[in-house]
Amino acid sequence: MFFDTNNPIVRKCADGMMLEGIGQEAEARQAFSDAWNMATTDTEKCIAAHYIARQQPTPAEKLIWDERALGYAQQVTDDNIKEGFPSLYLNIAKGYEDLNNLAAARENYRLAQSFIQYLPEDGYGKMIRGGISQGIERMG
Repeated sequence: MFFDTNNPIVRKCADGMMLEGIGQEAEARQAFSDAWNMATTDTEKCIAAHYIARQQPTPAEKLIWDERALGYAQQVTDDNIKEGFPSLYLNIAKGYEDLNNLAAARENYRLAQSFIQYLPEDGYGKMIRGGISQGIERMG
């Protein structure tokens, strides 16, 4: 997994997820924003942008942050980042689907599928595989 739990950006995003889980949305947004402001590497910026995307009020704004996260991921040379590509492309595909840009959605679901072999064989991997499969089905 490309998430280093000792990294302060990852810890800050984990705190944000915990805050989301207990309904403290404003505090979660602040944690993700702090992570973004603290991020210095492409990996850290990818992770922070990925979580900031979750808090965006519109599909268009969410898509901007999802694409930003992918852009930073594409700059990372460590192969471990590939584990994140299925999720990143899945989020982008869903964003395009929500905006009714079905051609772009199809392409990004296809890209998500092309990285599926990098997913772990665990609950997270199963969830992402399922999301990709369902998206491809919806695209026909």
